[in-house]
Amino acid sequence: MKHISLKIIVSFGLLLCFSCKPITSIVQGTPITNSKASQEKPYVILISLDGFRWDYVERFQPPNMVNFIKNGVQAESLIPAFPSKTFPNHYTIATGMYPENHGIIGNSFYSYKKNKLYRLGNRETVEDGTFYKGTPIWVAAEKENMVSASFFFVGTEADIQGIHPSYYYTFDNSIKNEVRVQQALDWLALPVKKRPHLITMYFSDMDNTGHDFGPSNDEKLKETLFALDKHLGDLFRGVTKSGLPINIIIVSDHGMADIPVSKYLPIENIENNELYTTLNNGAIVNIHPKKNVTIDSVYTYLKRKEQNFKIYKTEETPGFEYTPKNKDWGTIQVLPNHGYYFSSNRGIEIRKQQKHTTFGVHGYDPKQKDMHGIFYANGPAFKNGFLVPSVKNIHIYPVMSKILGLEIPNDIDGDLNEINSVLNTPD
Repeated sequence: MKHISLKIIVSFGLLLCFSCKPITSIVQGTPITNSKASQEKPYVILISLDGFRWDYVERFQPPNMVNFIKNGVQAESLIPAFPSKTFPNHYTIATGMYPENHGIIGNSFYSYKKNKLYRLGNRETVEDGTFYKGTPIWVAAEKENMVSASFFFVGTEADIQGIHPSYYYTFDNSIKNEVRVQQALDWLALPVKKRPHLITMYFSDMDNTGHDFGPSNDEKLKETLFALDKHLGDLFRGVTKSGLPINIIIVSDHGMADIPVSKYLPIENIENNELYTTLNNGAIVNIHPKKNVTIDSVYTYLKRKEQNFKIYKTEETPGFEYTPKNKDWGTIQVLPNHGYYFSSNRGIEIRKQQKHTTFGVHGYDPKQKDMHGIFYANGPAFKNGFLVPSVKNIHIYPVMSKILGLEIPNDIDGDLNEINSVLNTPD
């Protein structure tokens, strides 16, 4: 989860909003058990390594991940949806839908339907299932009487369609990785009726380091990666020891780009509370004109300010693979040039006080390769030693559905045909 609190500065104090108390959800007031049909199905563990750029494994050769990939499948990279931010892309992976359609269009955005601002640091909005459209994979599983579990994943804390995973935790990034790994193994050791066939997990280590030091700081990245790799190795070994038909899918929500502090743009320079509301997501700024203020007048006003950024009417904004029509985007978008990033004056000043001068950011057009993440998979459902070209993250959902024997919704943007070559039995 790219809880801004996980990033340096931008999310100062967010952890104060999060409880560390684990919560077990009882769906519809009744403890769910696996149906007889579900008990016969394979298992899927979906692991998100937040901010894990496509080239990190090749660069640093973490032993457990290298072995995992060698005996499984990998894509050259995983292509995020635009904007390449955490909340939109985690929920895209979970639903197979573009942000335009699943509704979580940014880490922060304004919902016209609810007349409310969604912020990833606001516990009330994060847990409000009415913000989340589509049918995330855990909801699909629970509807089919298949037990699911989550140790953090965007959306799992919300009552989407009135449903949570059977077991889930409220986000608390202070919980150690070894605790998360052990919980997953404990879930897999439950009696067959209570054992989750879908487990989602989240690790922010590489994102935290990437933001703090940038994706070119080999020393810091390698140190973080090898510590994470050790915990993943413990999980891999525990899964093997269980003897269960478990398939592990490892993904990331986006990559990371180096940005020197000199190229941060003060968001205050384009704010005008009399004309419009500004919602800043760093690499994209949503502009919502005030009542009785025309789009053209705002466009003209902002166009005169262009310097290291560009102004677009929403339907003409580059980066989208479709013409954006969701009203929540706002009518105008401000995009910094690649290599620049919007922040507050306060955030910029805090960065200037650091010993180093380069930081990591993301959110740009996915055509930029440094925004790409990872897709690795291993288990009985997958081929061995198999490489595919870069794949869009919208296609992961139908693969998970196929493995778990769940119906693939007709309204998703993902297509099983785009990725089913990774499966042992693609037909």
